[in-house]
Amino acid sequence: MKKRRDFQVFSLSFLDVVCCGFGAIVLLLVLTKLGEPVTIEKARIDLDRQIARLEDELYEIRGETVIFDRRLRSRRQQLSTEQEGIARLRGDLEEVRGEYAASHELSEVQDILEGRMLAAQQDLSEEMRRLLDQSHRRQQRDAAVGGIPIDSEYIIFVIDTSGSMRQYAWPAVVEKMTQVLDAYPKVKGMQVMNDMGEYMYSQYAGKWIPDTPGRRKAVISRLRTWSAFSNSSPVEGITRAIRAFANPDHRISIYVLGDEFSGQSIDSVVRSVDSLNTIGRDGKRKVRIHSIGFPTVFLVAGAGEHTGVRFATLMRILCRRNDGTFVGMNSTSP
Repeated sequence: MKKRRDFQVFSLSFLDVVCCGFGAIVLLLVLTKLGEPVTIEKARIDLDRQIARLEDELYEIRGETVIFDRRLRSRRQQLSTEQEGIARLRGDLEEVRGEYAASHELSEVQDILEGRMLAAQQDLSEEMRRLLDQSHRRQQRDAAVGGIPIDSEYIIFVIDTSGSMRQYAWPAVVEKMTQVLDAYPKVKGMQVMNDMGEYMYSQYAGKWIPDTPGRRKAVISRLRTWSAFSNSSPVEGITRAIRAFANPDHRISIYVLGDEFSGQSIDSVVRSVDSLNTIGRDGKRKVRIHSIGFPTVFLVAGAGEHTGVRFATLMRILCRRNDGTFVGMNSTSP
């Protein structure tokens, strides 16, 4: 019977294998720890780049936000201005409608009076008719140009020299100015300036032009070719004429010939003229303001009619408040 051999579990070979396994694990752990700083550094660099890119985008977004805020405020201000302009135009329109209604009622009354007068005239004798005709002709000679009273010693013409007037209404302007001068056989002085307040004759700036037949012909001749810068608004010419020539001891009339008002506010113009052309002790203004309006913007295709309506509205108000008359032409033909 053989002797049984003893078997050792923890032999040298087994221990070698175990030590090699532990050594491999330790080596893996060492290699892993050595690679972690490089990975972390790379991740940190990538994160810094992303943060910098996001900050740049944030600054850009903030800049665009500021720009959009400015644009929004500008649009709101523009909208507010447009709304104010619409409100003013509505007010002007209501005033024009009121004046039209009043004038319509006045025309009906005039029609009734004319009918009664016609009936009374039918009862007059031939001699009385002849006397009435003579009186009527004399009143036509001495009365008014288009309803404008002729009672001034000094006359000032404020003429719109804008492109629309020069191109479409200038012959009519020359004709109407000639008619006004003819209605005044003799005055103590006259003056001519454009709607910007620029004098036709610079040597007579702030002074009266002597009234002589030769000077009248020279004025009309100069008017035919006169050209000066204009902003299509009579305000500057009116205010300059009042400041330079208003005198409570002189009977002065300003004749405004134009077609447009391009200003912002009719109310501000009316207040400005009221402050300059004050009422005297006799209850009258220092200067009469008359106006003749030409319908250029209504007759030209594509032209904006609102400036023509605003001119008519402004001048009707100024003429009424300053003892004058507004005459609106229905044609640009002389």
